Amino acid sequence: MQTEADVLIVGAGLAGLTCASELARAGVEAIVFDASDGVGGRARTDEVDGFLLDRGFQVLLTAYPATGRVLDYDRLDLRPFEPGSLVRIGGMFHQVSDPFRRPASALATLRAPIGSLADKRRVASLALELRSRSVQDILSAEETPTLDRLRELRFSDRMIECFFRPFLGGVFLDPDLATSSRMFEFVFKMFGAGPVAVPADGMGALARQLAEELPAGALRLDSPVARVSTDSVTLGSGETLRARAIVVATDWETACTLTGLEESPAFRPALCWYFESEEPPVAQGILVLDGEGRGPVTNLAVMSRVSDRYAPSGRELISATVLGEAEPSAELLQQVRAQMTDWFGPTADTWRELSHYRIRAALPDQSLPAGGVNPRPGLTADGIHVCGDHRVHGSIEGAIQSGVATAGQVVAALAGAGARAP
Repeated sequence: MQTEADVLIVGAGLAGLTCASELARAGVEAIVFDASDGVGGRARTDEVDGFLLDRGFQVLLTAYPATGRVLDYDRLDLRPFEPGSLVRIGGMFHQVSDPFRRPASALATLRAPIGSLADKRRVASLALELRSRSVQDILSAEETPTLDRLRELRFSDRMIECFFRPFLGGVFLDPDLATSSRMFEFVFKMFGAGPVAVPADGMGALARQLAEELPAGALRLDSPVARVSTDSVTLGSGETLRARAIVVATDWETACTLTGLEESPAFRPALCWYFESEEPPVAQGILVLDGEGRGPVTNLAVMSRVSDRYAPSGRELISATVLGEAEPSAELLQQVRAQMTDWFGPTADTWRELSHYRIRAALPDQSLPAGGVNPRPGLTADGIHVCGDHRVHGSIEGAIQSGVATAGQVVAALAGAGARAP
């Protein structure tokens, strides 16, 4: 067997593609393998009847530091959400805006019945405090469950139940708010530091941009990997290729299977339903939250109001997210429709179901019993490099940060090996 390349990377998600892109810039030849027919992993976009369907509701926090350095935001043609949210409480929608970006909406926000005036002052105070703290400081602070941290900050039960639970529960796919307080404060800082957006052509554009930067022949799709070793990758077809370094940039469970990592992967699932309609249920590209806790839909967004490319002309695309372990069924869909009819009236009965996505391992579980938010080793005892958001924290930023770090680790390892070679 001859050496196929300097590095072989298993997985064409954001982490693996970032690693390959960084290696290419460093002059290191890498080949990326993926079992799927396209790039992106969990961050893919499908086209269905002219609609763009992200594989689960996803957004880009543009303030992410590593992501902003790696991706070209101008080329992505980012479309921002309206800062804030519409919260459903008492049979009505109440707009809660970012007072720093939408000062004209401050009065409406103060009047919104999501909590007391003291609660809203605490939100502003927390945002200001987090602005002054570094990401490193936040991600190394003492960990507690997010729910406990909110109570430590003296937020009322009403504020937690009507706003934080549907908002953060949707962000972390964790309705119990057991996620590490490190992640809560990091994400809250990012929400306050820059717009929340999607690429005009869907979240899959992130991975496509990274893939387009790779040299010709550096990406091999429809190529499932059966085994890896310190210096080889064996495909499902039986073909074995060798390299000076191997990177496994798959989901957490697959990474453990391929590398023998003795970890216990834990995940948060997600269920996202997509509907089309003639008229938008809300006119803004804004996040709509269930502040009443009646469910099953925790949050909703009219994606065609964020980017008009998400839907054909004259049509609207609606994304509705259901948290927890629920499996898609006719009964659950009926419950979703009943909730939407309660929110928006009988017109919701005319919405056509386009598709749904049930993603079993949408995010790593970042609760304290599952390990919280703490960096995990990026190198196995056998010398195989492991890359992914599960090494850092469960987010786009975590995936890209891991890709950058792994590429640097590989370059250093190859340079050291070269220096020792006879």
